[in-house]
Order: sequence, then C-alpha cells, then structure tokens
Amino acid sequence: MPTTDAPWAGDACSLVDAFRRGERSPVEELDATLAAVAGSSLNAWSYLDEETARDTASAADVSLPFGGVPLGVKELDHVAGWPFTQASVPLKDEVSAYDDTKVARLRGAGAVLVGLTTASEFGGVNLTRTRLNGITRNPWQADRTPGGSSGGTAAAVAGGQVTLGTAGDGGGSIRIPAGFTGMVGLKVTYGRIPKGPHHEVGSLTAVPGCISRSVRDTARWLDVSNGHDSRDPLSLPRVDGWEEGLGSSIDALRGMRVAVIPTFGGAVVAPDVVAVVEDLAEWLTDHLALRRHDVDVRIPSMGTAWSLAGLIAEFASLGDRWPACEDELTPEIRHGMRFAEGRYGIPARIRLEQRRTELFEAMAGLFDEVDLVVCATNPDVAFPAEGPLPDTFGGLESTAANNGKLTIPGNIYGNPGISIPAGDVGGLPVGVQVMARHHAEALLLDVALAVERERPWPLVAPGAPS
Repeated sequence: MPTTDAPWAGDACSLVDAFRRGERSPVEELDATLAAVAGSSLNAWSYLDEETARDTASAADVSLPFGGVPLGVKELDHVAGWPFTQASVPLKDEVSAYDDTKVARLRGAGAVLVGLTTASEFGGVNLTRTRLNGITRNPWQADRTPGGSSGGTAAAVAGGQVTLGTAGDGGGSIRIPAGFTGMVGLKVTYGRIPKGPHHEVGSLTAVPGCISRSVRDTARWLDVSNGHDSRDPLSLPRVDGWEEGLGSSIDALRGMRVAVIPTFGGAVVAPDVVAVVEDLAEWLTDHLALRRHDVDVRIPSMGTAWSLAGLIAEFASLGDRWPACEDELTPEIRHGMRFAEGRYGIPARIRLEQRRTELFEAMAGLFDEVDLVVCATNPDVAFPAEGPLPDTFGGLESTAANNGKLTIPGNIYGNPGISIPAGDVGGLPVGVQVMARHHAEALLLDVALAVERERPWPLVAPGAPS
C-alpha cells in the first residue's frame, strides 16, 4: 500500500479499513489527495473546497461506510455553496443552493467532499473538453480523452487522486469513461438512485452513479445512495445488502442465457476491441457456465431523437442567454442547439415517442430470449483528448454518432448495464459492457466480481501515484 505522502492506491473500502485500524488518518489522506491534484496535469478538477474538506476530514467518523474518504463530485451535480456551471461559460457565475439527494446521503455516510470534477458541457458529449475548463486527460495516455461526460471523475479515480467519485449516465456517461480508463462503471436501473431535490423529469434517460476502482466500492455506493425519495416520485424503493450480498448470485448465473453481440445497436466496433469482447465472453461462458445464445436483434437507432430530447434542458438552462452566448459554447453543443431549433415540435415529439416504443419492444424481446447481453462499452479505445469525436474505428468508417450507439439504448430502456475492465489495446483500456433486465444489478455486480477475482485489473493507471 502507498506511503502517507501519496494518495491511497487501493479501493475506497480498503481505505476505510485502514482508517479504522489506525494505519492512516483522513487528514493524511486528504493532504495526499490535494498534493496529487496540485501536481497533476490531468485537469480533472474544476473546483476545490480545501478548507471545508479539511474541517470534514478532521472530524470524520470512520465507522461510517465512507468515513473519511475523499470524494470527487461531478460538476453537473449540486453541492450547496459550490459552483453549478454545468461546465458552460455562460453559467460560470451560477452557485448551487442545495445538495443533490445523493450528495446529502454521501455526506451522511462520512465522505469528505473535496471538489468538483470536470465534465463535458451539460453532459452532452463523450469527451471532457470545454471552453470553461479546458481539456481533461486520460491518466493511461495523456494525449487521450478519459471520455465523458464524467471524464473528470474517471481521470481522478484512475489517476490515483481519489478512490471514488460521483458520475451520471444519460447516454453512456458512466460506462464510456469507465471503459476508457479501466474502471468499474455501473449504470443502474432508472430510478434506483433518486435525483431530487428540485427534480426535473426531462427525457427519462439519466441516472446518477459513481465511477470506482472495485466492485465492492460500487456495491457500498449503492447501499448508501439508493432508495426512494419523495422529491423524485419516479425513484424506486430502497434495497439493502448490496455489499453484503456480493457473490451470492454467482451460482445462480450457471445456465443463464447470454447473447454476445460486440456490435450491439448496430455500432461499428474496432476489430481489436471485438477480440477483447469475445475473449471475455468466452471466459464468462466457461467459468460461469453461461449458455451462449444466438439472437436476431435489431435495435432502432435513437441517437438523433435522444440528442434532441436532451437538448431541451440546455435551452432551459441557458434561457435568454441563447443565442447571444453561442460563441461561448463548445462546438458540439453549439451545433446541437442550432440543429434542434425549429426541429423539436409536435411532429418531432410524436416520432420520438414512436421510436422509443419501438426500442422498448426490441429490448423487451431481447430479454425475453436471454438473461444477459455482452458487448463492447466503446467502439474503440480512447481517442485524442482535444477531440473531435472520431468517425473511424479501428480502420472502419462510420459517423460521429457511432460513439454512443452501444450505450444509449440502455438509457432509453432504463435497464442496468456495467462496464467491466477487460483488457487493453495498444496500452489503452478496453471495457466490456454487460447488460441485464431491469432491477438485476446484483447479477451484474456478481459477473463483474467473478472477473475481478480471476482477472484483476490495475486499480490506478500505470504511472499514477502508488
């Protein structure tokens, strides 16, 4: 384990254990975290609250689930008194008046909130590069992106600065950066973690979550953050025992039907990435006795409809600042808003709901036939940090819209999916996505746990503090 002058190189659960044994103190860990952030060129943070964090660390109750653990908070989340810029220059002076429900629950679990990790503007792009904060870099190779929109959290966790951070997934924004940085990224069933207070329903695709180094960290995160909140009427009842139950369903996986579809959703996927998916799928079928099942599935393309529906929130956030502020926006958001103008009306809404229903039917039909789906998380390894979104994947041509094809269907349908570190191509991590029916997160955690036990992955990127 690391010395006290470097951040903890294990997972959050083992850090709490070290606190409880008296081998390390929350203040020592915070000092190490702040020093690592100050010396880093990853640009993973947009705001630090050192004074408050130090006060919290000094008074930390290490008997709590995350007692004393430094935590990064994605800058699209609300923390009372902290900036709420949504990574957008026109909103640079906005300040949040309240904590998100999950943030309040993490405080209650003893976490030390260090600051805000960078995100893509409004969470709308799967790389983290904005006019407000600049370029966030992947700790595996600094010229590559950590993905987005939760890119700062992924960079900070994989880069050895904090063991854990908040994230959110509206079109892949947990799974995509987790895949690019070799971390664990679980998108839960829609409603599993509440989104209040002041919850706006929006396009019914985004779920809160975390990016972590280990399966048990994600399970403990669920224990802390899940459960109905009256300010989010669509949130689900509380389920206990996520961490305690880890491994309990591994035997139940035996004989389950799995569809291995590396190019799920019609995505174009680099051949080297397909090979990693197939390798892990073969391991899963052998070691978990899954039954591979061929299916004929056609998932309707929802990229444009998903984008249009999501952009309405951006119009609402910018208000009368638009269109005068368009030159202050990142190119992708500016282009998207111009594209949406005049296109999102009654006919477009009707078509969107028709396509959503088609996708529901296709996904339901798929899970009538199989229990699990294994596919790529991303169509290729991480692309250049400055962008733009690529349109070629392992030499195969497509369009920029291909970048979210593997993940968006799960957001629209609302079922859970997890990105599991599975290997590398050219020294860059490859994540494999496993999806299941609604409410089956425990199965996904146990699939990931089986892989973690037998095919462990680096908890921090090579070259990060250790």
